[in-house]
Amino acid sequence: MTTDATGRRTPLDAVHRALGATMTDFAGWDMPLRYGSERDEHNAVRTRAGLFDLSHMGEITVSGPQAAEALDFALVGFVSALAVGRARYTMICAEDGGILDDLIVYRTGEQEFLVVANASNAQVVLNALTARAEGFDAQVRDDRDAYALIAVQGPESVGILAGLTDADPDGLKYYAGLPATVAGRPVLLARTGYTGEDGFELFTAPEHAVALWEALTEAGAGAGLVPCGLSCRDTLRLEAGMPLYGHELNTGLTPFDAGLGRVVRFDKPTNEGRFVGREALERAAERAGQTPPRKLVGLVAEGRRVPRAGYAVVDAGGAVVGEVTSGAPSPTLGKPIAIAYVDAAHAEPGTRVAVDVRGSHEAVEVAALPLYRRAR
Repeated sequence: MTTDATGRRTPLDAVHRALGATMTDFAGWDMPLRYGSERDEHNAVRTRAGLFDLSHMGEITVSGPQAAEALDFALVGFVSALAVGRARYTMICAEDGGILDDLIVYRTGEQEFLVVANASNAQVVLNALTARAEGFDAQVRDDRDAYALIAVQGPESVGILAGLTDADPDGLKYYAGLPATVAGRPVLLARTGYTGEDGFELFTAPEHAVALWEALTEAGAGAGLVPCGLSCRDTLRLEAGMPLYGHELNTGLTPFDAGLGRVVRFDKPTNEGRFVGREALERAAERAGQTPPRKLVGLVAEGRRVPRAGYAVVDAGGAVVGEVTSGAPSPTLGKPIAIAYVDAAHAEPGTRVAVDVRGSHEAVEVAALPLYRRAR
């Protein structure tokens, strides 16, 4: 990784610029926003395959005889229950239950875990894990400079990878990861994704990133693989109803407020059931059960104006009943869509409300998330 006046640059920076990418600052990183048409990139992932540089993500290794117990204490999930080679979506919360970040944790060995944080929160997560591991026989290591991360997403991704790897990509389970060789380079090959499509992530050493990108590009040429930027990544995850930190998740919300209380495991037996934020989260769970908070829902617009983050959701009388957290035109649905927190009384799918778009109340219909689900 390199840093200059424009921000940190990934090992693939020269590749992006050679491809004519429009670059943008994202969490202090200079990242490709799009290479051409973001709609074309979006549709390629939905129908063929897309290639993403995700090297801005924050990798943190936790290892040692009590690494599992340390993570059970630090995070809301039951991480020690993971089998080697499997992964879990979880969160790290503050003492008051507020979400510091949402994470994916891979168990890479009996005594080793790879924690993947959002780029904007990587230092916060690293600091919290380091502090929370004190008293455990475990080590927390900042591995952000040790990895480049490339993702292949879309229905053709299995076939593209199959010709390049000694692993069986079709046999790899969802939310799993294993050591493999791709185009002769060692990787941790994972199957998670953030697009609503099938796909894979390749964690590799930075010096292998360009060779892997080029090999995947060549292998995917006949399958319609295209390079994809952050812009289409956002519309893909929006259609798939996947939360984005800073929009649907923040320190002012608990997992229960976000409708993700399922990731909180009060029943984990390690550490006598103790974990950071437990007491506050128990209260949040009780509140959610008695008086449902605002619910996270999808919105589908009837017109062409796009509901954007921060816009108010209003009822027929103009009273504010919610707030949009993310919104964009949906290439797949052909309509503007959004995700919003809406009062429980207006959260039933099919309910007609409106979004205040610069003083104009634009009609929208509440829909269940996700707004798009791939055929299986």
